[in-house]
Amino acid sequence: MCLIWGTTFLAIRIGSETVPPLWAATIRLVLAALLNTVVALLTRAPWPRGAALRGIAIFGFLNLGVNFALLYWGELKVPSGISAVFYATVPLTTGVFAWLLGVQRLQRTHMIAAAVGLVGVAVIFAGEIRWGAPAPALLAVFAAATVASLAGVILKKVPPHSSFVVNAIGAAIGACVCLSGSFVLGEGHGLPRSGAAWAPILYLTVAGSMGAYVLYAWLVSQWKVTRVSVGALIIPVIAVVVGALVRGESPAPGTYLGAALVLLGVSVSLFGDRIIPRRGS
Repeated sequence: MCLIWGTTFLAIRIGSETVPPLWAATIRLVLAALLNTVVALLTRAPWPRGAALRGIAIFGFLNLGVNFALLYWGELKVPSGISAVFYATVPLTTGVFAWLLGVQRLQRTHMIAAAVGLVGVAVIFAGEIRWGAPAPALLAVFAAATVASLAGVILKKVPPHSSFVVNAIGAAIGACVCLSGSFVLGEGHGLPRSGAAWAPILYLTVAGSMGAYVLYAWLVSQWKVTRVSVGALIIPVIAVVVGALVRGESPAPGTYLGAALVLLGVSVSLFGDRIIPRRGS
């Protein structure tokens, strides 16, 4: 999941150079909704009703709608590596939202992990910000990450369902949100006319929506939501490396120190319970 998402930030930025961003997100989500629906029907997966359907619909509205709209728009100006760095804040906000919504308690090791990772993010951000990026775009990407963390907690409260069903419903709702935003921004709505324009959309549909998001929906049903979200600490490292290799995005020297701190945060989250003794034990 992290390997795929580490490359999707760059794919979004490349795609937005040839297709208007929210329109590109809409096409991706429409294709993802269709593909996930086909798989759900072929596997005869049950479809949710009542409260479960409402919870999945809210997840789709937030994570595949609002999150995508803000992220795609923000990446017009924000480099892919920096965009991914913002998503490393997800474990911290997820822990707070999970506590506020009564999903799980705030555990010391997870909060330590998030804090260490966020220090790494700050180091990376401090080095990269000198290249300049508009404040509204930066705020949009940060808001997208925060919305995504809230959506993950909401999904955790829903009884487990087929990942393909969850993403079919979510992608359909997300497509409506992104299409509405596209009209608000006055974007053009012609279909891409070249292979180069279609390539990022198809990659994001197959690898992102059919791969990473399906894995994410399944992992949320198997793990604590804060543990799943800590994977976001790995993604900026991958995104910075991929951006440097593919598009020549040059990380600042401090980026490497930040990356080390991010990986340390992941280690604390995954193995902290074994390393840090609980009070009274």
